[in-house]
Amino acid sequence: MSKSPAAALPVAPPPSLWHLFLGFLMIGATSLGGGVIAYLRTGLVARYRWLDDPTFVELMAISQSLPGLNATNMSILAGDRLRGWPGALVAALGMCLPGASLMTAAAFAYGIGGDDPVSLAFLHAIAAGAVGLITVVMVQLGAKMLIEIADYVFVALTAVLVAFFHVPVPYVMVGMAALAIWWHRPRKTVEGKAAQDVQTKDPAP
Repeated sequence: MSKSPAAALPVAPPPSLWHLFLGFLMIGATSLGGGVIAYLRTGLVARYRWLDDPTFVELMAISQSLPGLNATNMSILAGDRLRGWPGALVAALGMCLPGASLMTAAAFAYGIGGDDPVSLAFLHAIAAGAVGLITVVMVQLGAKMLIEIADYVFVALTAVLVAFFHVPVPYVMVGMAALAIWWHRPRKTVEGKAAQDVQTKDPAP
């Protein structure tokens, strides 16, 4: 049994280059740990409403299939979608600037006291929080984008192949994409085929 996706909020007009830079600067400065996808969705879809969920999922799928960091790929794709190549440039700059600055300071601090128990406990806490953020985004997007039972099967099969059989992610993505395209291909329904047969046998004058 299929379900209809939840109604989405209207998308806001494309921002100016300055607001686009500030938006990604804020996302880059507050996206702690590995849950950057959660912060990107919260900022781009929920807070600023620059993208809707289907567009966000499309850009996320493209960024996952490209080499490099997801955060950088997503900022370039979203910036280009909103303001063309200047938007891609300022979005990537805003996304990377906080992390580059903070990581330089963090690398210096970690070299001084990285083996300290307090530092290790902080890193473990950040890692656990990142897993929680990714899980939240997965549930939120899954509730809107997974329509048929087959979609859930594709998700489960992808997780099993990567986690248990250790199949490289690019191979899994290509295989699952081909399988999903084949499954969701346009099909002629029984009613449509019957109507086409009637028109063929009894054409209108």
